[in-house]
Amino acid sequence: MKKNNIVLIGMPGAGKSTVGVVLAKRLGYGFVDSDLVIQEKYDRLLHELIEEYGVEGFWKLENDVNASLERRKSVIATGGSVVYGAGAMEHLREIGTVVYLKLPCQEVALRLGDLNARGVTLREGQSLQELYEERVPLYEKYAHVVVDCHGKPIREIVAEIAGMI
Repeated sequence: MKKNNIVLIGMPGAGKSTVGVVLAKRLGYGFVDSDLVIQEKYDRLLHELIEEYGVEGFWKLENDVNASLERRKSVIATGGSVVYGAGAMEHLREIGTVVYLKLPCQEVALRLGDLNARGVTLREGQSLQELYEERVPLYEKYAHVVVDCHGKPIREIVAEIAGMI
C-alpha cells in the first residue's frame, strides 16, 4: 500500500469505526469517522438527516461530504452507504487505499440491533438481507483490498491491515 490514507468500507456493524481507531493508534495516523463529519456539518444525527432528506437525499449529503474529505496519514471510517456515491468513492480511492471489512449478513444482523437508531439507510420495505446483497458487489467493486473479518478479534483484523502497509 503506497497511498497516504486507509479508507474502511463495509456494512454497518462491520467494525469500521472500532477497527479504524485501533489501526490509527497502531500506525500513528489520524482518525476520521465520516458519519461524525456529516453529523457535525449538518448539526443533526444521521437518522434525523435520513428522516429529513429521505434515503436518497441523505446519500447525496454523504457523497458530497466524503468527496470533499482532505486528509493525510489518516484512517477514514466511512458510513455503510458511502458506496452509493460514485464521486465520493473515486475521491476516496485517489487519496487512500480502500479496505472492505467483509462480514457475513448473519453476523451483521447480530451486531446491529435497531437499524433506525444506527442510521442505516433502508428503503421502504427493504430487508437487511436485501440491503446486504445490494451493497456487497459495490464494496467489492471499490475495494483495493478485502479483509474477511468473520470470527476474528479486532487485534487480528488490525494486524492484517497494518501488515499490508
